[in-house]
Amino acid sequence: VQLQASGGGWVQPGDSLRLSCAASGRTFNSYAMGWFRQAPGKEREFVARITQITWSGGSTYYADSVKGRFTISRENAKNTVYLQMNSLKPEDTAVYYCAATSGSGGYYPSEYDYWGQGTLVTVSS
Repeated sequence: VQLQASGGGWVQPGDSLRLSCAASGRTFNSYAMGWFRQAPGKEREFVARITQITWSGGSTYYADSVKGRFTISRENAKNTVYLQMNSLKPEDTAVYYCAATSGSGGYYPSEYDYWGQGTLVTVSS
């Protein structure tokens, strides 16, 4: 599967942004999807993930740092996963990557098989 992330940009603290990740292929609903981010000089870290609808009803999981502010969702009819980001903070600045796996997914990059190219989010006043 090929992934194309979009929606990044520059915003001020407190603003909102929605990232999208479009997937190719006809088996999108069989993949667990995740969002990761990587800030300059730091390792790639987990942000959010959503399971396949057929596995556990599209359950969602979040990093503590974004819980209550970010929402991951998927629209299988459009082969797209979203990351709605509210109340953005300067520490959210990073390149955001979407990822997919035919397995159950998890919290580590090694658990995902396919990656998008990344989209830059900059939060600054």
